[in-house]
Amino acid sequence: MKNFDPKDFEPIRKVALQFPGAEDSVSHENTPSIKVRGKLMCRLHDNGEFIPIHLDFDHHEKFLESYPEIFHIPDHFKNYPYICMWIHTYNQKLLKEILELSWRGLASKKQISEWESAKGK
Repeated sequence: MKNFDPKDFEPIRKVALQFPGAEDSVSHENTPSIKVRGKLMCRLHDNGEFIPIHLDFDHHEKFLESYPEIFHIPDHFKNYPYICMWIHTYNQKLLKEILELSWRGLASKKQISEWESAKGK
């Protein structure tokens, strides 16, 4: 039984696909997702309530402390490099920031270099 609405993932998808090498995919329970180099960047959780986002452990605390109303880590995610974002509580600036961090953790050095050159960094 489907507990999610794929349309809820669309705003996240649009931002995530701006990064080089980010591709549409389908993950656990046929949920829409984005992968980079075959690795999961983010997906709509099958309960439809949040988005697990790949994020190195060293970034978790910053987001959890600064935005406790937006991010959380369910027990079954504690041992994995993911942080979960409630589906309807984020803003575009924050979404872009966390997805870029996620992408940087999965992208190749070449992809990051090309991205930075294109952005003038």
